[in-house]
Amino acid sequence: MLYKLFINMRSIDPGFNVFRYITFRTALSVLTALGVSFILGPWIIGRLKTVQPGNYVREYLPEGHVLKAGVPTMGGLLIFLAIVFSTLLWSDLSNRMVWVVLVTFAGFGLLGLADDMLKLYGRKGKGLAIRGKFLAQLLLATGVAVYLYIRPSGEWGHFLQLPFFKEILLDLGWVYIPFVILVIIGTSNGVNLTDGLDGLAIGPVMFASGAFALLIYLSGHAKFADYLQIFFVPEAGELAVFAGAMVGASLGFLWFNTYPAQVFMGDIGSLSLGGSLGALAVISKHEILLVFAGGLFVLETLSVIIQVISFRCFGKRVFLMAPLHHHFEKKGWPEPKIIVRFWIISIILVLVSLSTLKVR
Repeated sequence: MLYKLFINMRSIDPGFNVFRYITFRTALSVLTALGVSFILGPWIIGRLKTVQPGNYVREYLPEGHVLKAGVPTMGGLLIFLAIVFSTLLWSDLSNRMVWVVLVTFAGFGLLGLADDMLKLYGRKGKGLAIRGKFLAQLLLATGVAVYLYIRPSGEWGHFLQLPFFKEILLDLGWVYIPFVILVIIGTSNGVNLTDGLDGLAIGPVMFASGAFALLIYLSGHAKFADYLQIFFVPEAGELAVFAGAMVGASLGFLWFNTYPAQVFMGDIGSLSLGGSLGALAVISKHEILLVFAGGLFVLETLSVIIQVISFRCFGKRVFLMAPLHHHFEKKGWPEPKIIVRFWIISIILVLVSLSTLKVR
């Protein structure tokens, strides 16, 4: 909104020309989302405490989680508002890809909201049925995949570039559609599985979003893309503003979600953040780098898959409990120790993903 206003004011004062630069507006987006989080955070948490019956702690979780009973959930509403407001304020809304990511973010967020509401107010307190929830994710991701298949940004829409190998380009053809679906749903559920300890998920989301803000900007800049030998995606650069909003909103939410948490993000936060992170990776053509930048989400998801397969096929459990962070809880690690060490792993993986830009 303000982008168009300030751009049109260049004829009055050349100083407004600074708003042409994506980097400048990305910085403003970070600060705006952070400011919205700090301003609205206490009010939203207070409202959630008055309207919610209290966070329900599942009986199978480690004993320390009993202390979390009564902490309000659905704090992802704060993240949702901060990101949407910042993006609408500072993005060029004539850019198609901005709307693709916003629709993905909103769609997964509304699905998460419905799940949270059923968990709190439903008769059984179990949220959406697993099949129904997955079907909704599948429909949302399929819509995004089909649109990007029909109307890609740039000439590399159906291609996949492998890190470390600049000359290996894979034309996925129609397989691109299920591939995009896998990336978006996988990332969405990966963040959701990781969101089990105070600040555990929002930290890696913030790190990965920061990395993708840079990757997206480089992909949308013809000269940088050519120099780094990565795909040039003409409409991708503007998405750095959205990624910046994710960084600011995540940092602001972490202020209230850090141990001991005052609020949990709930599915409205985890599903929307994961889904939009997957969409950013797909549009910017850095799908494989998401495996590195979001490596912690991959590890948490793999731990669940390994645990299920091992138990069903061999009757044995590989981990004391899955996802992986619960395994270390069962081993007696203090919660803050698990969180910080997982953050360190996430930061290392983000640095690895960025280093691949020059190792080609």
